Amino acid sequence: MTQSAFRFVDLFAGIGGFHAAMAAFGGECVYAVEIDRKAATVYDANWEIRGGGSAYGDITQDADADRGAMAVPPHDVLCAGFPCQPFSKSGGQRGMDEARGTLFFNIASIIRAHHPRIVLLENVRNLVGPRHQHEWDVIIRTLREEGYHVS
Repeated sequence: MTQSAFRFVDLFAGIGGFHAAMAAFGGECVYAVEIDRKAATVYDANWEIRGGGSAYGDITQDADADRGAMAVPPHDVLCAGFPCQPFSKSGGQRGMDEARGTLFFNIASIIRAHHPRIVLLENVRNLVGPRHQHEWDVIIRTLREEGYHVS
């Protein structure tokens, strides 16, 4: 077995867009989670997670402020395509006033537990703008407080 260049986690994994990119750079997926059963089925058919298992799951069960991130193994790169519906013009645009809008805090819990070298967050359309300035500020401040450089 060859040594991977780095280990990554794939949060809100969908069908594996981040996985495709990370694997192409020599990364090994050590954890993936996707709440949509159909998307997770496609993910599982196309991608391998070290140790086996399915991507199907709920991030709120694996990582939160009270329980930490014990279900998530150590990793070098955190990839997260967190839900866009709370921010997008095609959704309700209620931001962190709805449950899906608070999932960033689950990401933050994982970051605090493992401090990966790199954090890649999906560019959620409409997150940066006047309607969601508070949410944007919270995300940027949290990342900076954890020692990450954010441009």
